[in-house]
Amino acid sequence: EVQLQAYGGGLVQPGGSLRLSCAASGFTFADYAIGWFRQAPGKEREGVSCISRSGGSTYYADSVKGRFTTSRDNVDDTVYLQMNSLKPEDTAIYYCATGRRYDNKCSTNDYWGQGTLVTVSS
Repeated sequence: EVQLQAYGGGLVQPGGSLRLSCAASGFTFADYAIGWFRQAPGKEREGVSCISRSGGSTYYADSVKGRFTTSRDNVDDTVYLQMNSLKPEDTAIYYCATGRRYDNKCSTNDYWGQGTLVTVSS
């Protein structure tokens, strides 16, 4: 059974940091690029980051560039999103998802995980 489980969300003050994790199982993790996406209340889902199969290439949305960093561990089948200098507008449910198998993009997705809520508020 394919599973992607995102965790690590919570309540944080503006300017604070959180690290999200996404644990994968049930498929060959290294065959897929992994993306982080988020959906804020009343807004459409947006792509936040993407990391290639090897971890050698990353992409970030302009809104998080310089503040968020994604990384992956192909031994533990986990991808991370380190979020620094958090802003209230980063409040959203964050999801991880794979790209298509053997692709290095995250724009089309084979598997989605359940989200984790991040709330940035004082």
